[in-house]
Amino acid sequence: MSLQPDYESYPPAFRPSSVHPNHGGVEKESAEMEAAEGDGVPVIDFECMKKDEEKVKEACREWGFFRLVNHGIPESLMSQMLERARELFSMAYKAKQAAFNSAAPAAGPSISYFWGTPAVTPSGAALASSNLHWMEGLNVPLNKMSQLHYEDPTLESFRSLLEEYGKHQARVGKAIHEALWRKLELGTLKLSKYEESAKYLSEDTGMLRVYRYPRCLDANRTWGIDVHTDSSLLSILHQDLVGGLQVYKDHQWIQVNPVPNTLIVNIGDMIQAISDDTYVSVKHRVKVNEEKERISVGYFVFPGDDVVIESSKYKPFTYAQFRAQVQHELKSVGFKIGLHSFKRP
Repeated sequence: MSLQPDYESYPPAFRPSSVHPNHGGVEKESAEMEAAEGDGVPVIDFECMKKDEEKVKEACREWGFFRLVNHGIPESLMSQMLERARELFSMAYKAKQAAFNSAAPAAGPSISYFWGTPAVTPSGAALASSNLHWMEGLNVPLNKMSQLHYEDPTLESFRSLLEEYGKHQARVGKAIHEALWRKLELGTLKLSKYEESAKYLSEDTGMLRVYRYPRCLDANRTWGIDVHTDSSLLSILHQDLVGGLQVYKDHQWIQVNPVPNTLIVNIGDMIQAISDDTYVSVKHRVKVNEEKERISVGYFVFPGDDVVIESSKYKPFTYAQFRAQVQHELKSVGFKIGLHSFKRP
């Protein structure tokens, strides 16, 4: 069959001729499992965050998730990010691969293209997996991003936007991280988590992931990203107005409605461990759409690889050990077990 112009940009497995009834192995959900309308997600005003730290902590205890307003990131920058991402994702599939995956290592950390899985793995690995996710993305390591330059003016403009946006996200993430630990008492632990907290957040680990969730003609049988928790300290998401993000709260899935010029913040596994399970690393997922594509940009920040995570609930581990364990789980059992693997007896 001849492809419509927009399908030329899709990875081959996502084109209409590739869709079959059981693609992705996800059956149509029962009414009980459909996500509830209207999100009720807590709203935090960044400008008032120091004054309202208890509200931030409550949101992270009860939801592990909140909507951030007045974050100080220019609306024009956020809209340009989405528009430029949409433009680049509309490139032909092979052109995207060539543009982003051919940079020489000597050029420094580069923007890389991936698809089929939230992790950055080769496309062949994605094809071999029975857990194919209906998404494609760009992985952007922010460390030394200023040293990377593209000859193509469109790519260079995008790189510049990513660098500026990453600096704003680092500022926001650091402020949220500090707010979570100030005056927090954790059981019988003698160390002050606020004094300790600075060592856990490593700004050099900050990365952006830019996602496109293509249209899917069989949207009830696959997920953009299936149920998961983030391995990060914090994740901060900017999404377009299409919607699809869902969060698990009180034994039900809740639609996270897109609101212009706001960010969605969620707690990751590392903060749950450091806080002795005081804060929740929330389960979430992304539903695909039959009629519209969805674009989102996520910021993720982690501890340094060799920093030891100490907790009364979990055996001591470094983030490097955690990451290796998760990769082992994905290969051996096909899904992430994560923190439970480190639980104390």
